[in-house]
Amino acid sequence: MASGIIYGRIPASAVHLCVDMQRMFAEETAWRTPWMPRVLPVVVRLCERRADRTCFTRFIPARSPGDGRGAWRRYWRRWESITLENLGEEGVELLPELQTFTPPARVLDKAHYSPWMGTNLASALAAGQVDTLVVTGAETDMCVLAAVLGAVDLGFRVIVVSDAVCSSSDQAHEALLNLYHDRFSQQIETAECDEVLDAWT
Repeated sequence: MASGIIYGRIPASAVHLCVDMQRMFAEETAWRTPWMPRVLPVVVRLCERRADRTCFTRFIPARSPGDGRGAWRRYWRRWESITLENLGEEGVELLPELQTFTPPARVLDKAHYSPWMGTNLASALAAGQVDTLVVTGAETDMCVLAAVLGAVDLGFRVIVVSDAVCSSSDQAHEALLNLYHDRFSQQIETAECDEVLDAWT
């Protein structure tokens, strides 16, 4: 199982895509990710070095349980406590430790797991001639997964920072990291933060 930076140095043009490091995943909600506080200092380290190359995504829930189309409507009925009218607007905010990086870091709001649907992310990266993404955030097996697989389909080199992603399921987290090693090794690298910072020119 290959891990680490295996396809050369990370170009200066790379973008740090930090997925959904929001209050609603860190505080006492139905979606709390218990070990988000453990990865937060690692994410902060990356932001301190590359704030100007960082894009934070925020998952924006439906406003009320009856909203959404198709299966999303059923989804928001199941998770009505996370809808904006119950959660409150403050729940979607970035963690306070990360808010200090905006600007220069940018914030991208999305209504789906994937940051590629209904946003201008792909076109903005193309305009900036970005071909490499360094990915952190939550959850490894949900929104991070959607971000990573979408990036692969679009042809990006993807580097998942293994000590800067987290999930509420340890088993699924480990399974996804193994999947990247075993099935996506030509397109996805996994490496710890120290190695990423050393390789980012």
